[in-house]
Amino acid sequence: MYRAGARAPLLKTRLPHPAWVGRLFLLLLAPLTAAQADDEEVLLVMLQGIPLAPIETAIEGAGGHITHRLPLIDAVGAELTRRQLDAVLESTPSIGRVIDDLAWEPEPEPPVDPNCALAGAIELSWDKSELRWRLFNKGDLDIGLNRIDLAWPDSLGRLQSAALAGSTLSPLTDAESNDGSWTDLEDIRVKARSETQLTVRFAHAPGNPSSVQSEISIDAISGPDCRTSLVPSYEEPGNDSYFPTVSGASALHKLGITGEGIGIAVLDSGLWEDPDAIAMNTRGEPRIWGRFDAMTGREVDVAEDESGHGTHIASVIARSDRTRRLSAPDPSFRGVAPNAGLAVVKAFGRDGTARLLDLVRGVQWVVTNRERLGIQVLNLSFASRPRWPYWQDPVNQALLKAWEAGIFVVAAAGNEGPEPMSIGSPGNLPYLLTVGAVTDSWTEDDRNDDYVPDFSSRGPTPLGHLKPDIVAPGGHISGITPPTSSLAADFPEYFLSTGEFVMTGSSQAAGVMSGLAALMLELEPELTNDELKCMLVTSAEPAIEPDGRLSYSPFVQGAGIANIRRALTVGSRNCDQNDLNIKKELSGLDHFIGPAIFEEGAPPRLPGGEELIAPPRESEGPSTTRRWGAAEHLQRLTAPDPNSPIDWQSIFQAEQRLVRELADEKS
Repeated sequence: MYRAGARAPLLKTRLPHPAWVGRLFLLLLAPLTAAQADDEEVLLVMLQGIPLAPIETAIEGAGGHITHRLPLIDAVGAELTRRQLDAVLESTPSIGRVIDDLAWEPEPEPPVDPNCALAGAIELSWDKSELRWRLFNKGDLDIGLNRIDLAWPDSLGRLQSAALAGSTLSPLTDAESNDGSWTDLEDIRVKARSETQLTVRFAHAPGNPSSVQSEISIDAISGPDCRTSLVPSYEEPGNDSYFPTVSGASALHKLGITGEGIGIAVLDSGLWEDPDAIAMNTRGEPRIWGRFDAMTGREVDVAEDESGHGTHIASVIARSDRTRRLSAPDPSFRGVAPNAGLAVVKAFGRDGTARLLDLVRGVQWVVTNRERLGIQVLNLSFASRPRWPYWQDPVNQALLKAWEAGIFVVAAAGNEGPEPMSIGSPGNLPYLLTVGAVTDSWTEDDRNDDYVPDFSSRGPTPLGHLKPDIVAPGGHISGITPPTSSLAADFPEYFLSTGEFVMTGSSQAAGVMSGLAALMLELEPELTNDELKCMLVTSAEPAIEPDGRLSYSPFVQGAGIANIRRALTVGSRNCDQNDLNIKKELSGLDHFIGPAIFEEGAPPRLPGGEELIAPPRESEGPSTTRRWGAAEHLQRLTAPDPNSPIDWQSIFQAEQRLVRELADEKS
């Protein structure tokens, strides 16, 4: 059993920051040995071998039940007792591999810490000069607050009054100051499984309530190590989703490039089709091209999304309503590829669990229906700790077939950082595009404070491959989720007043990249998978320090942050990706080991990396020294640094020549 969870990373530790919510994960399964399994206990098994017909006959002859027929990877899933399995193995020499522990159930999720279950809304609401901040007690015990800290900008004037849970708070000691704390809160308690509100009235109303939120600081503290804090905000979060602008998609929208004619399969938890922005393209035409329930193995009329994660990812990829922000490009849309078609593949239920065999069956349906439905991109916004070498992982085996069939596969790196070697499967597959997250610190017009957050999984893979391949916007991404979903029920604090739901993670970053891939394929439909991946990776902009060294290891940032405009101008169709031979891989003649160096007692490293990569910082948050890309790095220098370990000047000049040549070709 695979488990998907939005509450926390893989091992379900408590989320320390509200912006970390909304990440889809798969739980590593502990193996079940023969000694642990009772002879009559029903096992869910996968049997691989050629041909499949004798295996299926043997299963049925032993009294077992076939659950999954998976010819894509020469496998069959079945329910068998240990006695039945032994009989099948004894009578069928064509079986080459058995996985017999797929029915193992993980431990129940630990309950929320009742003493640290307070969460604050992601958005303030205003009534003229009165600020309102919702607080949620998500535990089963009443919570008493120890302290509330508040600071605000001069533009709001003096604080006039304040109340919490309907009780008036005493005046702050220094009326002239723009900050203060309330500590006399012993009698005010937030009831279990309920919400309350902090209200503060100022002398003046804000000019732009959303913009002023970034200038206000509020912390609610309910224990020595437990606080919830107000996060910043974009200027108009209800009118724009921002990541299309940050990723360069909005610039292409203005030119009429919207993913038209490109089918994107989303293997996730289903889709809520009620909003027109999901079910329809920008012209109001239906654009759900297919629906498959991988849990039952049937095409369906509706793939209901009980979790909400799949709908959010689909809205990141292809939401079709326009932005309404005055300063936004015109026309611009809330999703990256708003005219792309969607093929919905449901493998996760409301409780966030998915079977490995359902995932394989979902990929198999995508491959089988690629031509009928025009599927060219497959989005995988989930990650599991690798259990096998990449070529032995059944999901990866299916994805290799998808890649060979011409489907461009995008996978989330996972949210298990900042530890090295935390890249998940299927992101550990060398061929596909693995995406880590970067956040813009709520300032879409300023890249200098962009950074790779600690949660984004780091490479290398256990076999030394450089992953992630690239990073893309994955911080505080607004989208759509069903109001009846488990995400909505578990995280009400992440709804905006306009109904959008804000999530953060490499899941969202993968969705952004799937949309960008669709835009690329609309412009250049002849691109092969390898060429498309090369163009995206070779045009990415790495983070650079003033001395010319990389701010992050490639194990953290991959090749850098995605830039679709650069991909279309300076991206190369040839890179190390071309050295991977999919035919040899599928035939079992060759598998690939990455360049990472592993030494006992030391973190993984790259050959020569000591000279090229700056020492890691204690905190990988915003930095005053980091610049993204050669151009911005060189702009801050008075002259090129002759001691730089990387010749950024030559790289920049070569890119400029490519841009001029491209302009000459079009003139």
